[in-house]
Amino acid sequence: MATLLGPVLQFLGIQNQQWCVSILVVTDAATPPALQGASTSDPFQRLCTLQTGATAWRGTLAVAMGTVAQRISYKVDGQSNAFYVPAVGEAPRMAYASCNGFSSPSLMKGVVDKNALWTRLMNLHAGRERINGRSFGPYHVLLLGGDQVYTDTFWQDPTCPDIVAWSQLPRDQRRKAPWSAAMQTQVTAFFENLYLGKWSQAEVALTMASLPGVMMWDDHDIFDGWGSYPLEDHDCPVYQGVFAIAKTCFALFQRHSLVGTPPPCTLPGQGAFTAGYRMGGMGLLALDMRSERSPERRQAGNLQSAQVMSEASWAAAYQWLDAQQDMQHLVVMSSIPVVHPSFELLEKMLGVLPGQQELEDDLRDHWTSAAHRAERLRLIHRLFAYSKAQACRVTVVSGDVHVAAVGVLESRRDSADNNACVINQVTSSGIVHTPPVAMARYFLEQACLRVETVDRGITAAMYEFPTTSRRIIGARNFMTIEPDAMDDPAQRLWVNWWVENEAEPSSKVIHPVV
Repeated sequence: MATLLGPVLQFLGIQNQQWCVSILVVTDAATPPALQGASTSDPFQRLCTLQTGATAWRGTLAVAMGTVAQRISYKVDGQSNAFYVPAVGEAPRMAYASCNGFSSPSLMKGVVDKNALWTRLMNLHAGRERINGRSFGPYHVLLLGGDQVYTDTFWQDPTCPDIVAWSQLPRDQRRKAPWSAAMQTQVTAFFENLYLGKWSQAEVALTMASLPGVMMWDDHDIFDGWGSYPLEDHDCPVYQGVFAIAKTCFALFQRHSLVGTPPPCTLPGQGAFTAGYRMGGMGLLALDMRSERSPERRQAGNLQSAQVMSEASWAAAYQWLDAQQDMQHLVVMSSIPVVHPSFELLEKMLGVLPGQQELEDDLRDHWTSAAHRAERLRLIHRLFAYSKAQACRVTVVSGDVHVAAVGVLESRRDSADNNACVINQVTSSGIVHTPPVAMARYFLEQACLRVETVDRGITAAMYEFPTTSRRIIGARNFMTIEPDAMDDPAQRLWVNWWVENEAEPSSKVIHPVV
């Protein structure tokens, strides 16, 4: 029996003081692999048979948490790996990455080692790299904030001839063309082989076998700009057919489940994948901003605004949030940045800069685009209200934009409570994808100087990146989030950006609400 993918670990949350993970393995055989672990384990169960004929299996491990952190070894068919479990009540050390690939083959040119930052992340995790005598890691959770795969080449891929032929039709014919059985077969095989190939790369595979992940998808896990196209394109049979395949593959490979059977921590009462996790004094809310994203539409005679998430999904997220008590830090995963230069300003700048279509598409997709501002405003108000009511520091982590950056939301509506009036946003992107070209970064830097008035008394600003005079860092990077020790009364979060070709990290400290 050959292993085609895995093991890939997923964090399932803390249940009855047990640290729970699932393990995904894809093999070429119909018999389950053997799972051994120094903990409570459920043997591998068949999830499904892939179109390629391979079989996807899921096993689970539940580790009783103790008064000290633990290193947990496990074996899949005799091959050993290990992960780390924090002590009871200890906030986990986390790594964050996004944009694991290239949006076009041309961007790979000039990249000597495309997985160099995956290697560095594992060196930190294993304690093989020390900075000024200090070691970092080991880490307990890997947050992957979107674009874990880049699917966009299937439109021109020779293994998808029916899609290639469709893409060459006039636009009005493309919108009406049916989704065929041949398209279903070709695109499914493309997506499955993409996951099997990209995630089997040695550096990526080793990390995914050693760090339980919390993964949330973004547009390139479907295709570039999904959910922000005109309604006639968004609803056309071929776009919807591709989306259904992408959703199935996201559920399987990234969430270890089948569509309709979500894993633990997926919040009830929604049709999307938004999930909530509580870990000691820290909470993690991972928002699904792709499953229900759509342009404005007319339904039952009423005009409905463009949406990022449905009302049911927002209600599920806020119901989970309202149930959390005594939380010092809330980390919100937003695949697209909440604080970022507005499209209107950048559109004027980018109008004189040729060859930046992808960057313009990304900006139309952002929270700051006019279509999403009202929904964004409700999110901002709700996060400030929670921060004040619960004395909980809220931090947004995001990716997508292929630069590292720091954004800050600040509310002056309640002058009596200045300590809860700041929400930090830390952006890291990408661990593989290259940054925008120098001229585009220059325009972005200029746009970042503007302070946005979000609402009366609420502003959004891009701050200077730690130890620099710039507001964006145009280099590949990933991020680690390291809490103070349990017995440290400060209870801060230390955010470290690991930027390619930089020996030391850039660091920002986030204090709790006092």
